[in-house]
Amino acid sequence: MSAGGGTKAIIAALAANLAIAAAKFVAFLFTGSSSMVAESVHSVADSGNQALLLLGGKRAERKRTREHPFGYGRERYFYSFVVAVVLFTVGALFSIYEGVHKLTDPHPVETPGWAFGVLIFAIAAEAYSFRTAIQEANAVRNGRSWVEFVRRAKAPELPVVLLEDLGALLGLIFALFGVTMAVITGNGVWDGVGTVMIGVLLGIIAVILAMETKSLLIGEGANPEDEQRIIAALEAGEDVARVIHLRTLHLGPEELLVAAKIAIDHDDTAAEVAAAIDAAEQRVRAAVPIARVIYLEPDLYREDKAAGGRGAGSSAAPADHHA
Repeated sequence: MSAGGGTKAIIAALAANLAIAAAKFVAFLFTGSSSMVAESVHSVADSGNQALLLLGGKRAERKRTREHPFGYGRERYFYSFVVAVVLFTVGALFSIYEGVHKLTDPHPVETPGWAFGVLIFAIAAEAYSFRTAIQEANAVRNGRSWVEFVRRAKAPELPVVLLEDLGALLGLIFALFGVTMAVITGNGVWDGVGTVMIGVLLGIIAVILAMETKSLLIGEGANPEDEQRIIAALEAGEDVARVIHLRTLHLGPEELLVAAKIAIDHDDTAAEVAAAIDAAEQRVRAAVPIARVIYLEPDLYREDKAAGGRGAGSSAAPADHHA
């Protein structure tokens, strides 16, 4: 994966979660805390999720085949969607189940020192992982807000790791709250409350991830800035009068398909048209390097045929016949 895929952040999160999962499970054995067992399962699920992200990045690097002529770049989107499903089914549902069980059959937290020690260690490890993810994201988010970055990022790994790490930190705070209240009051119900809070939190994050990765999996076009660069590059040469229609599609985070109908002079010869297309492709690739698959169709421009067809967000469909 490229730097935009956040490989360093994924590996940091994986290492942190494996260590934290082991520590939490030991603490559960000593305390019997449902918050601790929920957090143990949460960390195991997160570790599996990071492994899935790395697997998706590796499989996306495969060469294109006859069956998949545009390659396997979108495997990264698929595995990110699987992460959301795992986080919901394994993390959220198990935590809610365990919390409800504890609410109906509460018992006090035993040897709470283990729980407090492990939770403090886990918060420090997760904070380090979260800091790494933030540093990786800052290198590629180009001044966008965090919400905008998560919603518009074409490489899914960093948003996934960021949301997972944020959820892990909040989950640990909820677990610390539940265990602390259970120890102070002597009422194990608080431990169950903290566990349910963890489950609800994981469910919310899983739904957000599923919605964002579903959009990528279905197929998203270039962002508006790249679209404008593509149009400007196509129209920069004297050989292209204007862009009639433009459609873009991400074949993967670092590979963009560009399909455009361009207006040419009606007096151009076939050789001139071919040269114009070659030159236009070179300009597009220089302006937007991820535009690796480009299909240009020369045409004659007519206002009534082309109205509304330039942008990928337009409701107008490309004309089936020459304009």
